[in-house]
Amino acid sequence: MMSDWLGLIFFVLLIAGAFFGLRALSRSKTRTNEEFERNAAESVSKLGAGMNALQEILDPGAAKAKEVVAQMKDGRYQKKKREGKAGGLDSTD
Repeated sequence: MMSDWLGLIFFVLLIAGAFFGLRALSRSKTRTNEEFERNAAESVSKLGAGMNALQEILDPGAAKAKEVVAQMKDGRYQKKKREGKAGGLDSTD
């Protein structure tokens, strides 16, 4: 008889704790616009960095392609190969 009451009290406390805990978690926090913008910018950059790292691990060719694109934008792509040729020009005429 005593264990029945203890079990009932345990379940009532468990349900009440879950109810008040979820209620506390569902309350929204008040933030300024600056805090919201800063947090939004950080979340996107962290997610993007994580996805880029995962992509480089799964597909090493994609990492090389990104490096080539960056070199082409900077004007450094195959610069060493062209420097060794006469006059610094390509032989693709």
